[in-house]
Amino acid sequence: MRMKDNFVLLAIYNQWMNSKVYEGAGHLSSTDLAKDRGAFFGSILGTLNHILVADTVWLKRFATHPSCLNSLRDVAELQNPTSPDQIVFHDLGRLSEHRIWLDRNIINWVAELSEDDLGFILNYHSIEGFPAKKRYSSLVLHFFNHQTHHRGQVSTLLSQAGVDIGVTDLLAQIPEESHV
Repeated sequence: MRMKDNFVLLAIYNQWMNSKVYEGAGHLSSTDLAKDRGAFFGSILGTLNHILVADTVWLKRFATHPSCLNSLRDVAELQNPTSPDQIVFHDLGRLSEHRIWLDRNIINWVAELSEDDLGFILNYHSIEGFPAKKRYSSLVLHFFNHQTHHRGQVSTLLSQAGVDIGVTDLLAQIPEESHV
């Protein structure tokens, strides 16, 4: 399997899991969503906003790759987040709409990547302003891993609030192979 194929799978998984998480979150009141539950970003709403903020930061960085200028153009035009714990949307409905839009952009971006694109060395600055120079494929892997990490926290918070979102394993999105 090519590296790109793995990223396509992760983009599909990301969209699928976000839809499950947001559907589950929709069963809670705005008070329950904003309740500090002791997670790193406090609440379910805070953690969902963090994932959105981090995705935006990384996608804006990825948009500087010469072959991604078109596929991530709309994301590149978004306002820069101000901090990792920024609450971009206080309302789950608006947050969900933006998440759906962002997930479509992620799927389209990954679909347009080539194996050669993944070998690119990306120069960027960390949120703290430190320069970095890292392989694009490793950063894309980090991008998807970061989402999974924090969505796992959200699924735990939802479970503690009495909401079961069902199966969350990547395995559910891996297609069956027709040949042995």
